[in-house]
Amino acid sequence: MPTEFHPPAPVPAAAIATDAGHAQAEPVSRGWITLFGLVWFGYWMASLVPLQLLLPQQLEVIDPVSKVHSFAVVNALAGVVSLLALPVCGALCDRSRSRFGRRRLWLAGGALFFAAGLAVTGEQTTVVGVTLAWSASMLGLSAATAGLTAMIADRVPVDQRGVVSSAIYGPQALGVVVGIALVSAFALSPASGYLVVAALLVVCTVPFLVRFRDTSYDSEPALRLRTLLASMGRSLRNRDFAWAFGGRLLVNLANSLGVCYTLYFLTDDLKVSDPAGSLLACTALYLVAGVLASSVAGVLSDRLGRRRIFVALAALLQAAAGFLLASFPDLGVTLVASAVMGAGFGAYMAVDQALITQVLPDAESRAQDLGIMNIGTVVPPALAPLIASFVITSDRGYPLLFSCVGVAATVGVVLVYRVRSVR
Repeated sequence: MPTEFHPPAPVPAAAIATDAGHAQAEPVSRGWITLFGLVWFGYWMASLVPLQLLLPQQLEVIDPVSKVHSFAVVNALAGVVSLLALPVCGALCDRSRSRFGRRRLWLAGGALFFAAGLAVTGEQTTVVGVTLAWSASMLGLSAATAGLTAMIADRVPVDQRGVVSSAIYGPQALGVVVGIALVSAFALSPASGYLVVAALLVVCTVPFLVRFRDTSYDSEPALRLRTLLASMGRSLRNRDFAWAFGGRLLVNLANSLGVCYTLYFLTDDLKVSDPAGSLLACTALYLVAGVLASSVAGVLSDRLGRRRIFVALAALLQAAAGFLLASFPDLGVTLVASAVMGAGFGAYMAVDQALITQVLPDAESRAQDLGIMNIGTVVPPALAPLIASFVITSDRGYPLLFSCVGVAATVGVVLVYRVRSVR
C-alpha cells in the first residue's frame, strides 16, 4: 500500500455524522498513518499466514487423514475464544489506566502475548496441543485488536477515517503474500514459520509504540461482569450499531467462505495441474485489487462524505464473485473472481471501518463496542472452515459454497442500508 496519503479535501460538517458526541479530533499526520499501517501489516501477517499456510501444513503432518476436519475444529474453537475475548478485552481496555497509555498498553501486551502464542503453537505435535495453543494466541490477538481499533475512534477525525481505514485493510493481503513468500522461499518448517511471523509482528509494532503516545489516566475501579453485560446489551439495542454489526459479520463470513478452501477447490474440484502456482496467481490478483480498491475507496469516501454507498457496492462485488464461481467453475473464472473479491473486500473493509466508528453508542466504551464489532471481523475466518467443510462434502459441493458467499454478501448489503445515522 502507499506509504503516504494526501489529506482529503475538507468535508462540510453536515456531510458526515458526528462521533459519539465528542469534539472533532486534530488530524493525524502521514507519519502516524504510515506507522499505524505498518502495525496492521504485521498483525495481518501473524494472524492470517498461520490460517492460510502454517496450520494446514502442521495438521497435515500431525493427522494427514483428518486434516480438513482437524483444521475446521481448531479454528472453530479459536473462534469461540475470540467471540468471548474481543468484547471483554475492549471493555477492560476502556477502563485501563496507566502512564503508558491505555491503548498502547493493550497493543504492546497483546502483541507480545500473541507472538509468544505463535511460538508455542509451532512446537505442538498433537491436534489437541495445536488447538489449545492457537486458541490461547487468540487472547493476545484480541487484546492487541482492542487497543488498535480504539485508537481510530480516539485519535482520528471523522473526515480522515476512510484514509486511516485503508491503512488497516490495505496491508491485509500484502501481509499474507509476504509471509507465505518468506516461508516458501526459505523452505521453512511450520515451527520456523511461526517464529518468523511472530518476530515480524513485534518488529512492525515497536516503531508505532515508540513514536506515538495516547492519553494516560489515573486508576479506576475494576470492571464487574454485570456492568460489562449491561453495557454490551445497551450497545446491541442501538439499532444502527446492531445493523452495522450484522452487515460486517455477514460480509466477512462471505469473504472467508470464498477463500478458506481455495487450494482444495483448485486441487479437488478443478483438478488444475499446478494447484500451488494457481493459488499464488489467485492470491496475487486478490492482493493487487484489494490494495488498489481500499486506497481509492477510503479517499473517495472521505472526500464525498459518504459511507453506505461505498460499503454496499463493495459488498456487492463480493456477492458477484461468489455467484460467478458458482455458475462457471473453471480456472479462468477463478482468477477473475479472485480479483473481484479482493477489490470488494478491500474497499468494503476500508470504508466499513470508518462507518462503524460513527455508530458507536457511547464514547466512554469505544474499545468495548469496537470489540463487539471486531467479532464480525475475527470470528468469521475462524468459523468459515467448519461451515465450509459441511457444505463442500454435501451433494452440491463447491457450487453451493460459492452460492452461500453470494447470498451472505447480498444480505449484508441490505443490513448496511438499515443504518440511518450515517450517509
